Formats: sequence, C-alpha cells, structure tokens
Amino acid sequence: MSERHPHGQVLTRVVDDHIWEMTFDRHEKRNACTPKLFRELSEALTRLDDDPELWVGVLRFAGDHTTGGLDMPLFFAEDADGFAMPDGLVDPFGLRRRLRAPLVVAVQGITYTAGIEMALAADIVVASEDARFSQLEPKRGLAALGGATFRFVERGGWGNAMYHLLRGDEFDAHEAHRVGICQEVVPVGTQADRALELAREIAACAPLAVEATKANARLAVDDGEAAAIAEFGPMQRRLAATEDFAEGVASFIERRQGRFTGR
Repeated sequence: MSERHPHGQVLTRVVDDHIWEMTFDRHEKRNACTPKLFRELSEALTRLDDDPELWVGVLRFAGDHTTGGLDMPLFFAEDADGFAMPDGLVDPFGLRRRLRAPLVVAVQGITYTAGIEMALAADIVVASEDARFSQLEPKRGLAALGGATFRFVERGGWGNAMYHLLRGDEFDAHEAHRVGICQEVVPVGTQADRALELAREIAACAPLAVEATKANARLAVDDGEAAAIAEFGPMQRRLAATEDFAEGVASFIERRQGRFTGR
C-alpha cells in the first residue's frame, strides 16, 4: 500500500447511480486545506457538473472536524501557487465557474474560514450539534476571500453578517442555523447520513427541473427578480419538451412515484 499523501485527498463514489459523494480527507490535520485538496475537490465538482448521469452532489469531511481553515504556509509562501488551478474547473468557492448541479454539504466540529465559505457556496448545509463556526480572518490581518463577505449577507442579512464577520468570533451550530448558514442541526455523527438522505430526496425529482429551479433562483440573486421572471417562459417551454415532463404527468395521473431519466 502506498503511503498516504501528507496534503490529503478527496475521495469520491457514486451512490444510488445518480448521487456523487465527495469526502474531503486530511483528518489527521483537522482537514487543514491544501492546494492539493482544493485542486482535487475542484476536479470532483467538475465531474459532478459534466456527467449527465450525476444529478446531485454530497460533500462531507473526514474525521471530527470540517476544517480549521487554510494551511497558510502552503498558500501564502512566496513560492506557493495557492488557489491556482486550470481555467474551466468548478471553483469550490463558486467565485469563477459555479456548480450547476445541486450540492448538499455536511459539516461538523471546527468549521472555520474556508469551511464556512465552501458551505456557503453550496445549496443546503447540514451541521452536527458540535459544529463551531468562525470567519476569523480579521484576527490574522486578512479579510475573507472565498465569498463570505457577500454570501453571509445573502443568507443572514447585513446585521447578522457584520455581527460575526467584523468580530471574527466563534459561534455554534444553532446560531449558524439562525443566520442561515445551515438548514438543519442534527445529532453528532449523523450529519453525513442526513445530507445523503436530502440528496436522495432531490435525486427523486426530475433532474432537469431541479437544475432549472436552481438556475432561476441564482439568476434572481445575480440579476434581479425581473430577469428571473423573464426566463419563466423559455424555461417552462424547455422543460415541457422533455421526456421527464411527460413522465411527471403520467406519474401524477397514475398516482405513483415518477421514474425520471434526465431526458
């Protein structure tokens, strides 16, 4: 057996044919983020986005903690390439290429800085009761660079975002739920299973309709309500021409679960 790389690895597997599960694993270092881990996560997210047979993603973190943040010397040393990666890959922070497919994230224990920002770039977050959050960059002379400055505001409102961003304080899972960072708080050790349950619920829906729903919501956030409304007609015409729409109607008439194919 080859020796495990000290900079960690991202493990992947397909669940139930259409769910792509990714495990961020440098557990012996509290999942401290490295350029290698970010590159592998970016490649895994790109596979999720490019493979039409993969409909939903789940991101989980090995060990007791999500991440303590960046392994700073590996990102900020003079000879470090930091976040550099080839153009065209999905960005784990969603600052460049964004993920088209839905993504559910499970977090636990220490969930600092980059951990919050990866979660905020996703769609649904499940937190264990022991999760501890902090966007503590100002205490290190930095500002958050992975999207927290605007996504925290987007999720929780200006006051809640500034309350935590400007102080760099630590807060628990229930406060994270209050301000919209996570959508569920679950018992310790069940967060990844719950994330997978949610992914299965999403995967039971028509994947093209799910994708269109996320895209229209994102359009409203980026370009405003009017832009999203203008897209309703074209979006519905595209969906009405799919095999999945016909199956959805048939399943309604026949009072059964739909059997969708993504076509």
